[in-house]
Amino acid sequence: MTAAHSHVPSEGALQGEVHRFPVRVYYEDTDAAGIVYYANYLKFIERARTEMMRLYGVEHEKARQSGGTAFIVRRCEIEYVSPARLDDALVVETRLKELGAATILLGQDVLRDASVLVRATVLIACVGAQGRPVRLPAELRSSLSSFNDKPRMVTAHAR
Repeated sequence: MTAAHSHVPSEGALQGEVHRFPVRVYYEDTDAAGIVYYANYLKFIERARTEMMRLYGVEHEKARQSGGTAFIVRRCEIEYVSPARLDDALVVETRLKELGAATILLGQDVLRDASVLVRATVLIACVGAQGRPVRLPAELRSSLSSFNDKPRMVTAHAR
């Protein structure tokens, strides 16, 4: 990793209003030209979201087993700005944009040093055992609200 990113632990870190998660580009992430295959950015941002949620006390499998709740991607928009290459040290930055009754809207950027390579907006929905939307757990809502003091609170019927 570059010196600028060497202070980020492997599970990521909450730094102000941003969760930062380090990613190293391995051979398996690239195509024959040594450029990251486009679909692998989805894996990078998924790992970052999972680790961010874990830092907020949500372990996906425990939540599913104990309360029957799960978090699913409802919508994802992604813009590829510049390619990452084999051996690059990247950081995924995740920001809370909106907190709904049963949804979390996140902005996620993949960076190499200070350059944004990929921008994504991801809508996560909380669902119950039957796959229907359920309210976010109160503890998670409270901790996410502290993650960013500016999220726009949206009610379920406003969507």
